[in-house]
Amino acid sequence: MRCRLGIIGASIILLVLSGGCSSTPDIDPPAKLEPLQSPTPVRVLWSQNLWSKLKGHDLRFAPLLHGDRLFVADNKGQVRCLNAQTGRIVWEVKTDLRIASGPSLGTGLSSEPGGGLLLFGTHDAEVLALRMDDGAVAWRSTVSSEVLAPPRATEYGVAVRTIDDKVFMLDATTGKRLWVHAQNVPILTLRGTSSPLLAGEKIVIGFANGTLAAYNARDGALVWETRVGVAQGRSELEQMIDVDADPVLVDGVIYAVSFQGRLVAVDQDSGRVLWSREMSAYADFVIDQDKIYITDQAGHVWALERSTGTALWKQDKLHGRGVTGPAAQGDFLIVADSEGVVHWLARDDGRFVARYALSEESGSIPISITPVVSNDIVFVRGNKGNLEALQLRK
Repeated sequence: MRCRLGIIGASIILLVLSGGCSSTPDIDPPAKLEPLQSPTPVRVLWSQNLWSKLKGHDLRFAPLLHGDRLFVADNKGQVRCLNAQTGRIVWEVKTDLRIASGPSLGTGLSSEPGGGLLLFGTHDAEVLALRMDDGAVAWRSTVSSEVLAPPRATEYGVAVRTIDDKVFMLDATTGKRLWVHAQNVPILTLRGTSSPLLAGEKIVIGFANGTLAAYNARDGALVWETRVGVAQGRSELEQMIDVDADPVLVDGVIYAVSFQGRLVAVDQDSGRVLWSREMSAYADFVIDQDKIYITDQAGHVWALERSTGTALWKQDKLHGRGVTGPAAQGDFLIVADSEGVVHWLARDDGRFVARYALSEESGSIPISITPVVSNDIVFVRGNKGNLEALQLRK
């Protein structure tokens, strides 16, 4: 029997699946926020209610920004295209599919890289491609199981990671299967997967067994494997080492992190580990010229030296608040939390600069999806269907 776990904030909620695994782990109370000294004001440019609530494990429904359009989807199969400047709905379609992840940019109908298609994964083992201009179905393709991470378009096709730890390459114009590769799956894993990463002529995947593997993008042949997480402890819960955050490629080095494991820097060509440090994280992270910004399992936001992994600063005032991965915007990092608050942090030292709370009459609106940044605008999607465009006042 295999069991997938759902993550809500920094806590782990065991879902009743495949015969029913259950647990009641200790959960740290969310840290209380201290008042900011002279915070920068935040203004709302527009607000849209999508009427589509997200569950705690729906972490892969980040809005997709492309030009002046913002694309959003939900697990009821609704997909909307909005004007990013005004929030006005340009088109919307109901697919009647149980969408599990996306959208991501696809290829196949345009000469522009990444143009033409929107790609989605579903709970019913399908990959869906919609036309970007009107939401019409371009193709559908069946894979082996749920697709909980957005498919990734590459020059070789559409790379797909399924929940049973298989990797598929699909033709970008038809959805036809080109090749498939499988990994061994642990009995107990987090309910989530990382998206494939294109690294030169290789597709790099992080798996639930703590392995980072590279495959030849043309034929699926294994090129190299390396260990990110090393299982420790006696129980299956303690031994979970999933690589759920998307790996990142910068200057020939691949960075990856596992739950209850390590953050590693890996040589793109050989898979050799250049450095590693203990780190437990499941949310995506960002990298600039010399720093890595990452949120750990406890809700602490870190800045690490990119060349060594050495800690430069840590912001621990959001402990237990279910903090998202960071988004970068100029001199700031932006994270949101399960209490419905968006935080702006200074990139140089992690101090708080500004704060904004999503709320309604009944209370706060939890946020589990990393904010999306476009120049000076931040798009925030709340779990109750709210989508807001925010901007710091200068």
